[in-house]
Amino acid sequence: MTLLSPTMEHSNVSNDLGPAGLHGVLIVNKPDGWTSHDVVKRVRTVLGIQKVGHAGTLDPHATGVLPVLIGKGTKIAQYLLDWDKEYSAVLKLGGTTDTQDAWGTMLEERDCESLSDDKIRLAFKSFQGPIQQVPPMYSAVKVGGQPLYKKARKGQTVERQAKTVVIQDLEIQRVAIPEVSFRVACSKGTYVRTLCADIGDQLGVGGHLKWLQRGRVGPLRLDEAVAMESLTEGVELSQLNGAWLSLDQVLKEFPAVQVNGDDARKVLHGNAIPWNRIEWIGEKPGTATLEEGIRVRVKTKEGVLLALGTGPSFQTGLSGPVLGVDTLLG
Repeated sequence: MTLLSPTMEHSNVSNDLGPAGLHGVLIVNKPDGWTSHDVVKRVRTVLGIQKVGHAGTLDPHATGVLPVLIGKGTKIAQYLLDWDKEYSAVLKLGGTTDTQDAWGTMLEERDCESLSDDKIRLAFKSFQGPIQQVPPMYSAVKVGGQPLYKKARKGQTVERQAKTVVIQDLEIQRVAIPEVSFRVACSKGTYVRTLCADIGDQLGVGGHLKWLQRGRVGPLRLDEAVAMESLTEGVELSQLNGAWLSLDQVLKEFPAVQVNGDDARKVLHGNAIPWNRIEWIGEKPGTATLEEGIRVRVKTKEGVLLALGTGPSFQTGLSGPVLGVDTLLG
């Protein structure tokens, strides 16, 4: 018996259900000490399926939401990576480390006698909204085709370009100098350990990340996640309390359209469909939104998800707007 009992969507459009018919996202609560790859390896072993990946790496000592992509779920990683994130964290003031967290080498220590509750809260307020962040040396960001962490391990430091990230919400939950517990909601690409280091620098005492838990990735929340100890042979889908989501469920933020007849097979071959031949499922987006072209779920009349598409758009050689196919999922 495998971890999940697959839900088969019967259709004459496609029989490519893959090993065990598992295609979707499993929300895992990654424990401390596990790498994201360790989690993928465990899921791969339990399911007996090779096509497993993840969206949004967590550092080994970080815990919380890790979306594990299974089967055709690996095709939608780019969409999950675009989602905003939410974290709970602890900032330790008075110490600067080479990794910007508690597991690196201490570079400098300073006393925190000059700090007050009000001074700390004022510094946090200045990091709300769009901010500039320089990616840390210990990160997977590539410079010259090589991840920064590989250079950092050799003792090298290279010039990095600052990038704009958005801190949507930054809430202090507890101040117990030299530690500050806080919650942050932020855009993709935000480094919480860099946020900690930058706040420490602004306060003039340095700082680093002491603890981190990811509570949300887009709509995927920690209270829905399955614990690693539950990922053993014989666990049924009904026991996962919403941790397993089909592709259609994961992508439900995108409006849905229906294609009929032979158009379904054309979609599965990546062909564009004339826009006047599609039908909306549910509420139709406003005209202003459609004028820009939007991403949609493309489904059959039986409700089988075929692809993610974009439209209305125009393609060379075709007269009039079309629904273009971006990612095949059927």
